[in-house]
Amino acid sequence: MRLWSLHPSYLDARGLVALWRETLLAQAVLCGKTGGYTHHPQLERFRAQRDPAAAVAAYLVHVHAEAERRGYSFDGDKIGKRRQRTPVIVTRGQLEYEWRHLLAKLAVRDPARHASIRDLKRPRAHPCLRVVAGGVEPWERI
Repeated sequence: MRLWSLHPSYLDARGLVALWRETLLAQAVLCGKTGGYTHHPQLERFRAQRDPAAAVAAYLVHVHAEAERRGYSFDGDKIGKRRQRTPVIVTRGQLEYEWRHLLAKLAVRDPARHASIRDLKRPRAHPCLRVVAGGVEPWERI
């Protein structure tokens, strides 16, 4: 499971579909609807929120919007109804780590997308996240 801190627009088609499916799974876990993945480290940032289900729903809204922008047909009715308005915090170090990780994946999986974004110096974060100073997040498994 990878719930990217990066803006979903950087993902290739395969990555965006995986993000949608994995975040729906995260939503199910945070709402107590499944027994699997309950201790997955990627969920820690959402669990730290006052309302984890609302935080992950807000995250999903932006993934869905990117899918619609590309003409994909993701079912928005699967997104929880509560939405958190306060941004979730992510560190600059985490964003940079994920950027390098994504570029390595795209170099193999989608060389054209890789070429189109590889020179970007400061990638944007997912819209529901706010970037603060700091290293790689403690929940990241390197």
